[in-house]
Amino acid sequence: MKKLTKLEKYWILYDVGNSAFVLLLATIIPIYYKNIAQAAGVSDSDSTAYFGYIASAATLIVAILGPTLGSVADRRRWKKPFFIAFMVLGALGCAALALAGSWVSFLGVILLARVGLNTSIVFYDSMLVDVTDNDRVDQVSAHGYAWGYIGSCIPFVISLLLVLQGESLFGISMAAGIQIAFLLNAVWWVLVTLPLLRNYKQKFSMADKEEAAGGQASAGKGLEHVRQLWADLKQDKRVLLFLAAFFFYIDGVYTIIEMATTYGKDVGIDDTSMLLALLLTQVVAFPFAILFGRLTKKYAPGRLIGVCVLAYFGIAVFALFLVSAWQFWLLATCVGVFQGAIQALSRSYFAKIIPKEKSSEYFGIFDVFGKGASFTGTLVMGLSTQLFDTSRAGVCVLALMFLIGLAIFQKQDKMGGKKA
Repeated sequence: MKKLTKLEKYWILYDVGNSAFVLLLATIIPIYYKNIAQAAGVSDSDSTAYFGYIASAATLIVAILGPTLGSVADRRRWKKPFFIAFMVLGALGCAALALAGSWVSFLGVILLARVGLNTSIVFYDSMLVDVTDNDRVDQVSAHGYAWGYIGSCIPFVISLLLVLQGESLFGISMAAGIQIAFLLNAVWWVLVTLPLLRNYKQKFSMADKEEAAGGQASAGKGLEHVRQLWADLKQDKRVLLFLAAFFFYIDGVYTIIEMATTYGKDVGIDDTSMLLALLLTQVVAFPFAILFGRLTKKYAPGRLIGVCVLAYFGIAVFALFLVSAWQFWLLATCVGVFQGAIQALSRSYFAKIIPKEKSSEYFGIFDVFGKGASFTGTLVMGLSTQLFDTSRAGVCVLALMFLIGLAIFQKQDKMGGKKA
């Protein structure tokens, strides 16, 4: 692969920025939330369930906003304004976590921050078709996740020092260290996004066709176009089958990311072990995401996605027997090997089989299936934890979903059609 262009690098930087908050969501935020919930007398199973419900609620909101606003963005060249608006909402939400005084208000702010983050990613992912071409899309997407993982370690390591060593190094309490960490990561998120904001221009859109037809997009028309998109998807069996497969296998991936630390606390893993193990996940994910991107030059991306899904099934099975810190470390390492790869390859695979001028609209649907899977996964984890009083019940369901996703994906990948 030739060197990355400046625009490709700027696009990748947003992964570096938002991944800092994503890492907080998987590590410090749930641990801090669990601690304040416990202090308020909330049981472990209830607090885990409430955290899962908030994640599910945010997913539902984004599932409504993504396709509708994506349709408008494609027809009015509004990818960038929408992207900026939701990026700012996410960053402000991250900063506002420092001000939340109770576990209830903390969950409320998380809801807003997650909506900002995930809706901004709809438009960010759709920018991929504007910043690179089909021959480079697998590698550029992989670099995005790879540098996102390793780049997010910079504010995360500082955050760990503030949280774990704040009292001895800076004379501040752990709670104050966590609050400063929230502010630090919000600033990081905004600063590394600035180059993309200054240089990105939307290349593909439906604007010219819409204007030639004498129409303009609005929120109402956006809903009409979304309905038309669903009708079109019924005719494009390969895209529809890919989305169905993606729904099932990414369910487990996102749920493992979302619930790893809450699950770890429920089985007795201490906070420090979990934080350091999940930092290891970021470090391991960096080279392996790039490696899988390069492997697409030798092996079909569909085949590599299948390998990742099967590996995740093994990870879910292993999680059922998790009882000690060293097992959590091993689990974190295995997740790091395949986490960035499966996300990056899925994103670029989809980008190559959809119409580029409708990328925001299609990636809005992509997010519906992806975050819809996350909604299902976190909801399953929440309900099964309360119903059976153990988090392991939900993990069994996740393992099954990996197998269903793999079966559907292999079926659609054999259909051929547009080269992916």
